[in-house]
Amino acid sequence: MNILLINPPNCGRSIPEERYGISSLKQIFRGEPLALEELAGNLGEHTVRILDLKADPEGLASELSGFRPEVVGITGVTCEANTMLHLAARVKEACGATVVVGGIHASNDPDFFNQSAVDYIVVGIGKKSFADLVSALEGGGSRIAAPPGVIRTKPGVRLIRPPVRNSVADLVMERPPAYDLVDRYRSHYILEKLGINMGFVASAYGCPYSCSFCSIRGQTGGSYLIRSIDAVIRDIRLLGNVPVIRLVDANTFGDVGRATALGRALLESGLKKHYLADIRSDTVVRHPEMLRQWKAAGLRAVIIGFEEIDDAGLAAMNKANTAGMNTEAISILHDLGISIVGDFIISPEYDEHDFERLSAYLSGKRIDLPMVTVMTPLPGTPLYETHRHRITNHNLDYYTLTNAVTPTGLDEKLFYALYARLLADSHQHARL
Repeated sequence: MNILLINPPNCGRSIPEERYGISSLKQIFRGEPLALEELAGNLGEHTVRILDLKADPEGLASELSGFRPEVVGITGVTCEANTMLHLAARVKEACGATVVVGGIHASNDPDFFNQSAVDYIVVGIGKKSFADLVSALEGGGSRIAAPPGVIRTKPGVRLIRPPVRNSVADLVMERPPAYDLVDRYRSHYILEKLGINMGFVASAYGCPYSCSFCSIRGQTGGSYLIRSIDAVIRDIRLLGNVPVIRLVDANTFGDVGRATALGRALLESGLKKHYLADIRSDTVVRHPEMLRQWKAAGLRAVIIGFEEIDDAGLAAMNKANTAGMNTEAISILHDLGISIVGDFIISPEYDEHDFERLSAYLSGKRIDLPMVTVMTPLPGTPLYETHRHRITNHNLDYYTLTNAVTPTGLDEKLFYALYARLLADSHQHARL
């Protein structure tokens, strides 16, 4: 079968830009569509193409007319959900292909996609489920029963969400991502602020923690699934001359024993790469020797979700961590020479003093690249359930994590002006 996999274009909208002319808050990173590369890697018996509309925004019409796909898969995050439906409608009108949607928003809120332009919704990781669906479609036409992990749409009828498939078998590790299908876009996959070309590799899926704002649980059911060390090393090698590898796991070091073994394997592999990986601050504090080994293997920077700067704020997020632990981790990483990408979340209810406190913290702690987002109740998270009555903006285009979709405590224009100033000041000397 001819199968086209689509990565949506950059489509999130910006309240500060549209209302107040503040464009500096719009954050765009063109990373490769690893989820689609993984799906394609498990479809070796079919003719598969990947269309990355972030790199080629005008490419849809020619791809549909020239390739004539029989199945089209579309993935995306919450702020891309409306655009995914728009793309589905264009596909139906142009070629009548079977349309399948998946990704994090589809897993957390499948009913959103229960529309006539969509035929099936994949929930969970999807690599095996999507391949099973394609096989069923090839053999049974349009009257097939949806395989596990797949929902057939029924517009007007509330869908029953199936259990999330969350076993290691769903990773299909023996089949690597089809990195070659995005060769034509490779030059676009760059962290522009720092001029870094990078490739994506997954070494694990899910996270064993339950932060109230995080949407990952909806895709993995709370499981933490690790890929084999051989599969991770293989995928890194497949990326050839790409100098920096972003391990896209929510928590690369969630299993310390396995993470230690992976670091040793990277050190022994002879690969001359730099790595960026996610880690919790308490893991840094408890296992600095592991990070010393990873540093020798090429670990260049870690991404840490600090989120808040005091214990009360962390507890409110169910972060299961402390501000003191964060401070100690920062010190250890500085000593090791590992750069810190620090994630922080500001509340829409921040006042001027709160912005000043965070600015002073970022300056004093020497976070190499602070990433500051606005607390956003994403559908499917505990935060959404507790804040849904306060949401004033239900247009998912604005759920980019840089817009306040609940009321701001300050005058809205002042809130965004202070947010923009905070980012400008903290990024002035950004480095990795």
